[in-house]
Amino acid sequence: MLNQPVPDFQLPATSGKTFQCSNFIGKNLVIYFYPKDATPGCTTQGIQFRDAYADFQAKNTEIFGISRDSLKSHENFKAKFNFSFELLADTEEVACSLFNVIKMKNMYGKQVRGIERSTFVIDANGVLIKEWRGVKVDGHAAEVLSFIGSL
Repeated sequence: MLNQPVPDFQLPATSGKTFQCSNFIGKNLVIYFYPKDATPGCTTQGIQFRDAYADFQAKNTEIFGISRDSLKSHENFKAKFNFSFELLADTEEVACSLFNVIKMKNMYGKQVRGIERSTFVIDANGVLIKEWRGVKVDGHAAEVLSFIGSL
């Protein structure tokens, strides 16, 4: 899908909103997938994106976090850590399938289906221009911001 237009998709978002990809033509999008609300790595990742949010906005870029958690879980997570961006609830795995982020993972010695921490940049024309898969949290938001700055 890299260097291809992203198919339009729609998901429920926090703050009573609905996300629709096509509504953001004209802006860059950073869409990051994370495994679970309020877990240590996902919290750190969200905080790093939150802390850099104004810098992303200054570069005509919106950020959205996606997991399979419920909207209620997302609302609590967002409020607790004061995220300035919306979280999208992908309980039906619509976007997860589109971006192919569901993987088999080992958890406590068992194989489970879960989200592989991944980030995608969609340019102002709706084209997927960059992807990171198997993301390590530390420094990742800064790396994404640096990439956006190079556009």
